[in-house]
Amino acid sequence: MLVLDQSLSSLAGLAIVIGLALLLPLATQKSTWIRVLLLGLTTVLGWRYMIWRITETVPPAVDGLTIDVIVGWAFVAIEALALLSSTTAYLFLTRRKDRHEEADRNIAWWGSTAPRVDLYIATYNEELEVLERTLAGAQASDYPNLRIFVLDDGRREWLTEVCRRYGAEHRTRPTNEHAKAGNINYTLTQRLKDEDAPDFVAVLDADFVPHRNFVRRVVALFHDPKVGLVQTPQHFFNPDPIQHNLYIASAYPDEQRFFFEHLEPARDAWGIAVCCGTSSMVRVSALREIGGLPTQSVTEDFLLTIRLDSHGYRTVYLNEALTEGLAPEGLHEYVVQRGRWCLGMMEIVRNVYNPFGTNGLRFMQRLSLVDSAMFWMTTFPFRLIALIGPLLYWYFGIIVVNASLTDVVSYYLPYYAAVLITLNWISNGMIWPVLNDVSQLIAAWPITRAAAMGLLTKGPHKFRVTAKGGDRTKTIVQWPMMKPFAILFGLTVLGILMPLIFPDHFSHVFKAGDGIRIILFWTIYNLIVLAITMLVCVERPRVNRPQRESVELATMAVGSQRLPSWVLELGIDHARVRGLAGLSVGALGTIALADVGDVAIRVTSETNDGYRLSLRPTPEQRDGILRKLHTADARPGVGRGDLPEMIRGWMRGLASR
Repeated sequence: MLVLDQSLSSLAGLAIVIGLALLLPLATQKSTWIRVLLLGLTTVLGWRYMIWRITETVPPAVDGLTIDVIVGWAFVAIEALALLSSTTAYLFLTRRKDRHEEADRNIAWWGSTAPRVDLYIATYNEELEVLERTLAGAQASDYPNLRIFVLDDGRREWLTEVCRRYGAEHRTRPTNEHAKAGNINYTLTQRLKDEDAPDFVAVLDADFVPHRNFVRRVVALFHDPKVGLVQTPQHFFNPDPIQHNLYIASAYPDEQRFFFEHLEPARDAWGIAVCCGTSSMVRVSALREIGGLPTQSVTEDFLLTIRLDSHGYRTVYLNEALTEGLAPEGLHEYVVQRGRWCLGMMEIVRNVYNPFGTNGLRFMQRLSLVDSAMFWMTTFPFRLIALIGPLLYWYFGIIVVNASLTDVVSYYLPYYAAVLITLNWISNGMIWPVLNDVSQLIAAWPITRAAAMGLLTKGPHKFRVTAKGGDRTKTIVQWPMMKPFAILFGLTVLGILMPLIFPDHFSHVFKAGDGIRIILFWTIYNLIVLAITMLVCVERPRVNRPQRESVELATMAVGSQRLPSWVLELGIDHARVRGLAGLSVGALGTIALADVGDVAIRVTSETNDGYRLSLRPTPEQRDGILRKLHTADARPGVGRGDLPEMIRGWMRGLASR
């Protein structure tokens, strides 16, 4: 009876958290005091748990530095640093700033003459298909005083004619010094000598397509002369490798959505929004004052924010879907990109702006630097050691968390529940435990290695460009990436089985008492995360990349027939329609697409509710389809997790195998 009473009392904290969660539908997400209350409660519960961990669950060092003591304290130290990083994020999230109305009010603050804007599209080795999308979008801009430049560090002669066709200028330079930052600085230096030198410079990566109103909406926020840079979110019209390989692109947001939808607006409210490179615009006079884009880090965008701030210019954030780009399509590129971000951040805090140094930074900028550095230094190493903890017990009898089940339920579960409830309320359902862990684990080792390299070596470090485009039509198993996860999975399974097969040699397993339940649950959870991570390493084919699911009424003409139909999918060279019957495969005709015209078609196959079509557009119609797909005032992708849709996606994936 006493055990039952203890078990029930340990659930009290979890019950209170869940009870508060049941009241959240009555509150609006714009309520600041609700945000403060929830994040404050989460922080208190987090540090309540951590104090318990430090004082009750780590072996004391009374008998010297035994292996249990060393491992126990190392684990709890990394866990505490990760919680400290989370605490700064909770602080930032207590506020939020939206600038939609400010942009509306100042949409024409300049009067009769619009400021001169240069749009720089930085490219190195992207293929024509990628560049055409961006150029077609830039050409469709509704801003009246815009010049478009393609800054080509690949020095490709064929690109000159492509640029001319889209009304852009092709610029090259003699060397590739300082990569993207050097590329932009070189062209801007030349442009400042011209009579029509720009007032503002917008920057796009080669794979990011601007919507028609991108320039106009962003320029509106420069009505304040102290605004040095405006950043907008990065949206993606294709799924990232995790979404795609797990069949959840229509049900789970891309990995960067929480940052762009919620953390950046929160940082903006504190005056510490950051530049993320593409989809941004900078004031040229401010850029000249700081000597151009800084080149001391491979992540020049974050460094640019700090440099502008140190000269009195603010970076602000406009949370509107004004561009859309190509997410890394391959797992290798996905990991390389995040490793580069980590390396650049470490270069900044080590070589340029020490947050604890005498460099004139504001307190909030110092806190911003600490927060960003700690995110990379703690989140991903902690994900790795979380896999190792149970293995130490199964093989060596080392208990990393020496606690009873009732204590874990009492101290850890209320905090864990508070994190999920609070962040999902703030983000409208973006945080999913296992999938969140998988997205961190897939790049955990490269990021941990990059953090160590950036902190311990001065550099310079080699810049690696994220590859885009290419042939993605084959299934590829990323064995080098899968191998360590497979080894950990095998060791974990073996660790559970060995005490059952050789009980005499693993007698320590049966002496853990109540703690064995914690280790067992932890082990099973790790196996689930590792299994899904290995599935992510099997890269599924990607076909017809530039497409978007949409619903549009169109008229098809086949022979003498004129047939109304619904267009469900549209790409450059294909479409899927429904609402038709009686057509034969191979039939030729046209389909009337709004803003494009009558496009020649061929019926290629029949579906359950219609047909798949091969499109044969003219060059002008091809550009029209590109603009139709990527420049509309719409937000691509999904904004929240949807479990039923995930299950349907998994079922479709199993059926297609």
